Amino acid sequence: MTIQPVRLFGDPVLRARADEVGSFDRELEQLVTDLTDTMYASRGVGMAAPQIGVGLRVFVYDTGEAAGHVVNPVFEVVGADEQTGPEGCLSIPGLRYDVTRAEQVIARGVDIQGAPVEFAADGLLARCVQHETDHLDGVLYLQRLEPATRKQAMRAVRESDWFTAGKTVMSAAEVAGSRADAGRGE
Repeated sequence: MTIQPVRLFGDPVLRARADEVGSFDRELEQLVTDLTDTMYASRGVGMAAPQIGVGLRVFVYDTGEAAGHVVNPVFEVVGADEQTGPEGCLSIPGLRYDVTRAEQVIARGVDIQGAPVEFAADGLLARCVQHETDHLDGVLYLQRLEPATRKQAMRAVRESDWFTAGKTVMSAAEVAGSRADAGRGE
């Protein structure tokens, strides 16, 4: 078990598109283990590789009803139904805002051995797939907010203890502690 530090808003790795995984080896297995351990230690429901400083297209998830990992993920929106609800991010600790996402998606990718993975997702799992895939594209959930809410969120980020201290990395325990009032996050 290796719990990694969590990269925070302001770290350039969070804004860059992650690279496709081409090697299915022990290093990839270790990355998935590290992501999973760090996600649990941070009290999250999902975590993407850039959040621990690795620019590869991998994410892990555990919504309580479904858990796993996806390498080189893509998703397809199913239908036109949307959901709006509170969303947080381990890389923006302590903050939650309502975000509108597709209600249903089909996620596709591969596992750590390169075998195909495909699953239908709705509700929280669909939100998680979209949130984590955004991370792999260098998009943070704050970019999905309505303009007025985004302005409020950016003010809250600038006023946060971790941002004012100039932190771009935080231990998983610190992230979990800062999330005590915010609940579990993506």
